[in-house]
Amino acid sequence: MSGVRPVWETHEVASRFIEAAQTARRLPPVRVQGYLTLWPTIVRSAYERLSSEDAPTLHIPPSPRDVERMLEVMRWVQWLDVEQRHLVWMRAQHYGWREIGIRFACASRTAQRHWQVAVCVVTWQLNA
Repeated sequence: MSGVRPVWETHEVASRFIEAAQTARRLPPVRVQGYLTLWPTIVRSAYERLSSEDAPTLHIPPSPRDVERMLEVMRWVQWLDVEQRHLVWMRAQHYGWREIGIRFACASRTAQRHWQVAVCVVTWQLNA
């Protein structure tokens, strides 16, 4: 049965968008290359480091499999128009429906329906 393709459900597609957003958050930050500073490095004491705003955070980079799955989801996004992309991505990042409705200048329920349509478009394309 190597020729059988999986049938996608809308809840699976929605969970893959959430997974892609989580993977994107775990990617290392992009740094601008080529800048040089001549200022000396400030060495802070342990007490100063505890009270500073840039406290160390635990950053666990995503696995190559996670990045591949995220890139697959990014290819799915090309089936959507720009507004749908923003809507789906905001929801994947756990924005509330009220915030999404404010961003798109519509009621929360209308935003939910637009999100459902966008996820259904992706699901339909995957199953086509």
